[in-house]
Amino acid sequence: MRALTWHGKRDVRVDTVADPRVEEPTDVIVRITSTGICGSDLHLYEILGPFMTPGDILGHEPMGIVEETGPEVTALAPGDRVVVPFNISCGTCAMCGQGLQSQCETTQVRSQGKGAALFGYSKLYGSVPGGQAEFLRVPFGNTLPVKVPHGPPDERFLYLSDVLPTAWQAVEYAAVPPGGSLAVLGLGPIGDMAARIALHRGAQRVIGVDLVPERLSRAQARGVTTLDLRQHDGADVLVEALRELTDGRGPDAVIDAVGMEAHGSAVAQTGQRLVGLLPDAWAEKLMTTAGVDRLAALHTAVKAVRRGGTVSVVGVYGGMADPLPMMVMFDKQLQLRMGQANVRRWVDDILPLLTDADPLGVEGFATHVLPLEDGPKAYETFQRKQDGMVKTLLRP
Repeated sequence: MRALTWHGKRDVRVDTVADPRVEEPTDVIVRITSTGICGSDLHLYEILGPFMTPGDILGHEPMGIVEETGPEVTALAPGDRVVVPFNISCGTCAMCGQGLQSQCETTQVRSQGKGAALFGYSKLYGSVPGGQAEFLRVPFGNTLPVKVPHGPPDERFLYLSDVLPTAWQAVEYAAVPPGGSLAVLGLGPIGDMAARIALHRGAQRVIGVDLVPERLSRAQARGVTTLDLRQHDGADVLVEALRELTDGRGPDAVIDAVGMEAHGSAVAQTGQRLVGLLPDAWAEKLMTTAGVDRLAALHTAVKAVRRGGTVSVVGVYGGMADPLPMMVMFDKQLQLRMGQANVRRWVDDILPLLTDADPLGVEGFATHVLPLEDGPKAYETFQRKQDGMVKTLLRP
């Protein structure tokens, strides 16, 4: 089959690799019809290379048609249409029973001290082949894939794999009071969708912050108040602008949808580049013992949120010793929530919204739909924020 594979920093290629096969009695083989490129894929493209192996198959936002089932699969049959959650969860352990599928005890990558295994996301999360490919082996066929109806276009359901549950959890964790205010730092796919969900769920004012014109325009079109970071450069300037929009207090909650590659962290950016020049063994050791994240977005969130408010972190961070402003956080009596999305936990809440009415605007959410063979160029364009690219789908 053809698959998008990692070969080095900023080097992804479409290769011919072996087709997946049923290995366990509850496996299913899915023929991929659409698969997304996620913002966190860019971390593999740019920063997390020390944890990758040349030839690793990328991608964790797939959907498609069941081609083959293992002998113990009873919930699915060949021909069924499914979305595949990005975290690999058994659905039956104690963590899954609490709705914490990202911490699944069956697939935890204990050798790396990490939670549930993920599709296509480095040895930190199990080195499991990903879904930017023609076919994908999916374990736990009775409990993991989300069966969806035939008929509507893929884009109606594809975002159940990651974007929708990740954004939904970010808003849930933000705990915006009825009629309250929310600031979203970063209007990439997750931040954009989180802003839409917050408005749908009753937030009176949602303020989106970014510096990419296309992202700001998309959010404005959905009723989001936007702040252009290029006109509010510097954390103090941005914080003051957010307070002016929220009766001088600051927003009730702030979502950090940026993470480790935040704009405005020059020292950390230099550190990331230097780590990228080290041999993999040294770089891996440094990244697992030191703070190498750009923390501008998180620090801004802590400064901006009102006293007694909530910071919800959905942007991915990778440093082990990142400094946090603990005195400020304690003094402001903040709540801080974060974590990988528990995809299966939120599916039942989201599915009723994926109707013809399309209140979240999932159809048309992608700015680019390309063949799988164009994947390498799509990664480059996305990383450089060129051509108005916000969300890209690949079609094998």
